[in-house]
Order: sequence, then C-alpha cells, then structure tokens
Amino acid sequence: MTILALIALAYRHPTADIRLITHDIADRSPRRVQAAVDLGLFGVSILYTWTVDRLR
Repeated sequence: MTILALIALAYRHPTADIRLITHDIADRSPRRVQAAVDLGLFGVSILYTWTVDRLR
C-alpha cells in the first residue's frame, strides 16, 4: 500500500504550458506576466509578454 502511495506522488500529471510572446524582438526587457495553477489532476502555466512604447 505504501509503495502505491509513493508511486502516485511521483507520477507527473498533465500540465498545459501556454506562451503568448508578443513583445518586439529588439526589446531587451519586455513586460511580462507569468502565472501557474496546479489543481492536482492537471496544471496550467501561462506566460504573456509585451513591449511598452516608451517616450524618448
């Protein structure tokens, strides 16, 4: 029984990895938001980047 519990804990569940890369390639420090949610049966990871037009 203990061995089955250890196997269940070690088993990796499905995780969705969503990346929305919308920043300008020349931007060396784009803004970004990153979040992850793990619900036990599955997980979701989201990364979103963008470029801010700066006044020069």
